[in-house]
Amino acid sequence: MTSGIHHITAITQKIQENVDFYAGFLGLRLVKRTAGYEDADQLHLFYGDAAASPGSLITFLAWEDGSPGRVGLGQPSEIAFSIKPEAIGFWLTRALRYNVAMTGPVQEFGEAVLRLKDPDGIIVKLVGEVDVEGPAPHVLKDIAAADAIQRIRGATILSEAPAATADFIQHHFGFRKVADANGILRLAGDAGDILDIRDASGFWTSAPGTGTIDHIALRAPDRATVEAVAGRLANEDAGDTNMHDRTYFYSLYVREPGGSLLEYATDGPGMTVDEPLETLGTRLFVPRHFRADPEDVRARLPQFSLPGEERMRERDLPFVHRVHNPENPDGTAVVLLHGTGGNETSLLPFGARLAPGAVLLSPRGRSADEGYPRFFRRLTAVTFDQKDIVQEAEAFAAFMEGANAAYGLNPDKTLFVGYSNGANMIGAVMLLHPGLIRNAVLLRGMNVLETVPKADLSGANVLMITGQSDPYGRYAGDLEAHLKAAGATVENTLLGAGHHIGAADLELAKAYKERVIG
Repeated sequence: MTSGIHHITAITQKIQENVDFYAGFLGLRLVKRTAGYEDADQLHLFYGDAAASPGSLITFLAWEDGSPGRVGLGQPSEIAFSIKPEAIGFWLTRALRYNVAMTGPVQEFGEAVLRLKDPDGIIVKLVGEVDVEGPAPHVLKDIAAADAIQRIRGATILSEAPAATADFIQHHFGFRKVADANGILRLAGDAGDILDIRDASGFWTSAPGTGTIDHIALRAPDRATVEAVAGRLANEDAGDTNMHDRTYFYSLYVREPGGSLLEYATDGPGMTVDEPLETLGTRLFVPRHFRADPEDVRARLPQFSLPGEERMRERDLPFVHRVHNPENPDGTAVVLLHGTGGNETSLLPFGARLAPGAVLLSPRGRSADEGYPRFFRRLTAVTFDQKDIVQEAEAFAAFMEGANAAYGLNPDKTLFVGYSNGANMIGAVMLLHPGLIRNAVLLRGMNVLETVPKADLSGANVLMITGQSDPYGRYAGDLEAHLKAAGATVENTLLGAGHHIGAADLELAKAYKERVIG
């Protein structure tokens, strides 16, 4: 069997910056994009060499709202890639050109090492390894084969029980001790990969989060070997283990005595099991066990651009928000305001089905209600904080002014869609800031203003969709009356439904959008 490193998985908060660093600066190939195996709403990116070879793969889980983690005991602390020793000068120059902070070169175990940090703060080492020949270095127009990253060189694990950690890895995963210096036990696999076990006794404990390495996956030849190791671990009472079919490999997870999470993953079937080598990394795959509609998942996941692709960056505006760009834009836009308990991703699948060619803009409410995002505070089920409504409506108006300019949205070609608290916010904004919203669909909306100002909503178009058995449905007529009194054209459709929305709401909203903005 060939022992070594299969892949290393870390956590990023800065998705576009992550792509720019690993695919742009380092020149790795994006070889797979999937929804997370534990959470379908989590993006999972795989980078590797040109052939997505085991031993070249670095993967990232995207935690957009994740708090920064803390590197410490029971966790890997560094990732190392192999380059040819003569490529050191190339990478020093490239770091200066890309404005990437780098230290070194220094000598570690007789090898020249350049140290840098990725955008999330993860330490990445480029190691000049003598006679290294990666299986398929990824060559770009500005990175030649001789300068390219060849493969993963290794990783560093922080342990307060380094001898026990090293013994565990040697006993179960085929590594062997090759050096011991400066508080580091160096292990090597048959493939030449190394694991440095650093004695970190007295160091603080780790905390999971963005900017940390989640686990190291070691190489297994086949599923039978994984299951045999799982049996041996169980017989030795080595702690909890679990096994999973991850589509591209079969693996088990276990924690070594120092606390770091290790995975044992098969080389096959590999990254080409569901897409050809030529187009690796161009499609999003959703794990089958979720039984989720891939289009819905795709709409909720963050978008990014590969180096050289046209991109639209999310701007720093008053509301946390998500922008979703369609494949074939038609010049329209849909602004989506979620209900209580939702967030900026909740209505994106609805918006993508409603208007496949529209830019989707979805903000997150800034007022917390029992821990849930809302667009303004609720006092009782049907009474609301009036001062908060006015302040948040003003902030939303400023947000839309900035968003229209930043993302090129045409107010006449923009449809605002709100559900529950989001619908109530749209109604309030229309009455407090007339002219800002010209076309709207209000799903389960009601009036929340105790004092309704005089407003001119001439030319505004509103579709209200009210649930016949919605306990709040009886309050919809008040909002309808205020909007009509201000001059808006209002349609109020009664559905045989409750407070929740479904396919009938989508079809009505879709037809309305076609009528009012095309």
